[in-house]
Amino acid sequence: MTQPLAPQRYSSRLSVIGEDTRVARALPHRARRTVGAWCFLDHAGPVQFAPGKGMHVGAHPHIGLQTFTWLIEGEVVHRDSLGNEQVIRPGQVNLMTAGRGIAHTEDSVLDGTRLHAAQLWIALPEGERRREPAFQNHPDLPIVETGGFRATVLAGSTLGRTSPARVYTPLVGIDLDAAGAARTEVPLEPGFEHAALVLRGAATVGGEALAPGEWLYFAPGRSALELRCDAPAHLLLVGGEPMDEPVLIWWNFVARTQDEMQAAQDDWNAGRFAAVRAGSPAAPLVAPTLSGVQLRSGA
Repeated sequence: MTQPLAPQRYSSRLSVIGEDTRVARALPHRARRTVGAWCFLDHAGPVQFAPGKGMHVGAHPHIGLQTFTWLIEGEVVHRDSLGNEQVIRPGQVNLMTAGRGIAHTEDSVLDGTRLHAAQLWIALPEGERRREPAFQNHPDLPIVETGGFRATVLAGSTLGRTSPARVYTPLVGIDLDAAGAARTEVPLEPGFEHAALVLRGAATVGGEALAPGEWLYFAPGRSALELRCDAPAHLLLVGGEPMDEPVLIWWNFVARTQDEMQAAQDDWNAGRFAAVRAGSPAAPLVAPTLSGVQLRSGA
């Protein structure tokens, strides 16, 4: 029997969203742009904001993707150009399908509180990337207790359960939280590639020690993955069928050509996106220039 390839280890990099909220950005990485259709992964927190401070991301646009927000601590209000205003609370997912174009804001409901979240993007396939925009809040997600881990099925199907989140490519997302020492084996779809990220604590994933700030990539070919921790730990496992399309990622856009990116930038800066429902205290974002930038595919 062919042995699966050894996992590859990558470092997240520090980035800033909104006014001054620091995040650890795992994807896109210069050496690996996507994992399945997952093309962006920010880990925010856990952080305690100072009085008068919070996460405030002003109005900004998206095309060609789904934004996938998994909230662990805190409360965040989403407002978008479809007229939605939705508070997301711990244990919930906000799924926004940008399609041909949408704009939104994200703000802490109260300043001076805690925040812990994962913000992901899913690249839409060619046949879906110009669809009408949409938004759903998912307050009830399947939960499975396994070997001391509390596993929440965020996307796709695993452990005998299926997430209600509507996605357009074969993929999976699982949050695994352990209050103490735990050990389990998670079944994998062998045709998927996967990534594991520790959100808090330390764990051993597929025989590899892992702590916050790094993540592991597992190539297709595995049918299961062992997870183990000796103390409280919190992990995120995502995966999907490798994308066979050239995907460009720039600023808040996912597209196929640089001309599409330029058109979206021009439309946003010229005010041709629909307006976001009022309420955010943060100023709208201005798209950076594409002049002199040569984008490269994430596929």
